[in-house]
Amino acid sequence: MGSIYDQIGGIAAVGAAVDELYARVLGDPQLTPYFAGLDLERQRQHMRAFMATALGGTHAYRGRDMATAHAGLGITARDFDRVASHLAGALRTLGVRTAQVHVILARIAPLRDEIVGGEPAPV
Repeated sequence: MGSIYDQIGGIAAVGAAVDELYARVLGDPQLTPYFAGLDLERQRQHMRAFMATALGGTHAYRGRDMATAHAGLGITARDFDRVASHLAGALRTLGVRTAQVHVILARIAPLRDEIVGGEPAPV
């Protein structure tokens, strides 16, 4: 049956999902402050590589670990959950089946403790 990465359509599907995710996240006033001043194209490239690796693709994620990458950002549990919700919506928009969306979210859920930390981003 292959990895979830293969099942959803490989790198093309991951790229489309990341693009849709960022469209949603950057349109969410609660989340926009986290991305102020970032090189969004570089951010998308990191997210594509991370997602491909997390879903079983052959692309090796070479970025920083999640705790280091998100240290000092003050990401709240509520905002982590908002991003996860946007990811689920992005995947569904692209036609990913609900069962596969649940598998993808389950793979990302353990990162919550590494990413969440402290006060909300300034508004």
